Amino acid sequence: MPATPRLLSLDALRGVAVILMMEQHLGFWLWASDPLRSPIAQAPVLMALQALGGLAAPTFITLAGAGTVLLARGVPAGLDRTLVRRGLGVLGFGVLLNLLTPSWFSVGSWFVLHLMGLGIATTPLWRRLPSAALLAGQALLLLAAPFVQHWLATPVVLVNDRMRQLDLPGGALRLALAEGQFPVVPWLGLFLGGIVVGRWLVADRRARVARLCAALLAAGAALGALGVLARSVPALAFLRDAPWWRLVQLRPGFYPGHPSILFLLQAGTLLLLLGALALERRDVFRRDHLLVGLGRASLTLLLVHVVVFRELTRPIGAWQAFSAEAALAIIAVWTVLCAFAARAWQRIDYRHGAEWLLRKIGG
Repeated sequence: MPATPRLLSLDALRGVAVILMMEQHLGFWLWASDPLRSPIAQAPVLMALQALGGLAAPTFITLAGAGTVLLARGVPAGLDRTLVRRGLGVLGFGVLLNLLTPSWFSVGSWFVLHLMGLGIATTPLWRRLPSAALLAGQALLLLAAPFVQHWLATPVVLVNDRMRQLDLPGGALRLALAEGQFPVVPWLGLFLGGIVVGRWLVADRRARVARLCAALLAAGAALGALGVLARSVPALAFLRDAPWWRLVQLRPGFYPGHPSILFLLQAGTLLLLLGALALERRDVFRRDHLLVGLGRASLTLLLVHVVVFRELTRPIGAWQAFSAEAALAIIAVWTVLCAFAARAWQRIDYRHGAEWLLRKIGG
């Protein structure tokens, strides 16, 4: 079977997501902010970059779903077995990250790698469903999240200590379902939507991706508008009560995830995707493009930067020890180093990295 052309735009978009992820994490882990002053007033540039970092996880999850469809083009037989093995491999890396980062995770924590691993491993089920069913599943998972959170009495704002807690009813399963960093409800919905996007990319139906982007944007804006109107319109006063308020509130953070912000974030992901696809048509991306290299080494970079900057900075006194300007400088130097290291590593096909090992596991 002849090799199928790789969509370098998707690798480049993963590279963008890697940059957003690392700058968001490093900004928080390095900057010594004044807790008595507004973070925005102290460091507007750093805070703006951290806000953009919110697109990283939705992008990774959406592209993971799309990637399962693109994988099928190059796997003539045994696709389901390959998907299950690769999904379990990604999930295994998530467990490894739990063990390597005790300051952040407990052994039962549920992070983005766990969610993507579960999604990939269960894709043999999802890929047999029509696209309409997958999009309905996405909407259901996102819209169900406020009611599941209300049923579990999940705090309106989740802090890290709660997202690693194992002594509540349900333990690790509770975190995986609804109260971890990226639980099945609602985040698996973005993965299912990604599968549909992958189908449209393979069929070269990019206009459908644009229409889905518009629909997600409209849904997020509509829910957010209801939340604003509920404060002043008597007929909508019931929306200020639980669990309805969880449904319509528009809050920047996504711990826990709620529908309006997730609809908007995935719309942002699809806008970035459409932009990347347009650039690829103009032959902007080549195999040695810095963003492509970052994207193809994204799993390794996720693991490495978390261990280096979350765990190793503490014993040397570098945890939250820098001014905003110094933190930005460190972020810039680290990002450039990663970009050139990934491009150099590409010459030996990322040998012995997490991606290389995942290919060995998945076949």
